[in-house]
Amino acid sequence: MRTLPRAGAVCAVAAAALFAAPSAHATVPGDNGTVKIHDASTGEELKKNEPHVCSFYLDGFGFDSAQQIDWHIDAVPPSDNSGETVKSGTLVLDDEGHGRTENLSLPDGHYKLYWNFDGENGRAKQKVFWTDCEDSEEGGGSSASPSASASASASASASASPSAGASASASASSPAGAVPSASASGQGGVSGDLAETGNGAPVGLLSSVAALLVAAGGFLAFRRRKAQQG
Repeated sequence: MRTLPRAGAVCAVAAAALFAAPSAHATVPGDNGTVKIHDASTGEELKKNEPHVCSFYLDGFGFDSAQQIDWHIDAVPPSDNSGETVKSGTLVLDDEGHGRTENLSLPDGHYKLYWNFDGENGRAKQKVFWTDCEDSEEGGGSSASPSASASASASASASASPSAGASASASASSPAGAVPSASASGQGGVSGDLAETGNGAPVGLLSSVAALLVAAGGFLAFRRRKAQQG
């Protein structure tokens, strides 16, 4: 008779343990998230790390709900203040285990983030990154210079183009080795070939033919007159 109550008591304890186990497990913080360095212009939905930034923020996701974070940033070599903590803060993540800091800025240098929380394994989450705002500003200035130089070059070529274009057009339109006539250029008002008439026949040749015809007519007239006298 005592066996049954004992067996029932054992089953009740085992059932209570099984029901309590999930709730106990859910309350223990886990080490299942990650943290990224994001440029200030990068959206929170992009889960990528950007180790070279100017203005930036820390973005954690995939952690337990409402997990509390303690973070700090140390300068590391080759920074002059290596080993010094330059930024620190706390953060409570949302129900989905996500959270981000406000935008941060640091002097140009090399840094290491330490992301601490309850239930972490090892030395917490760590990220090494560089801040380099000087190169970003120089890159912005140099990016504007090509358009300015292109504009100046275009205006200079536009002012020089009329004479150069006219010269190139004239040389391209005339055949190689051809000498423009005086009548075509409008200089002197006289054609370069004075032996040509309107129909293209040489004046000297026409004069010679006319002289021959006159001589032949005179010869024929002389012979007819001589024949009539004889």
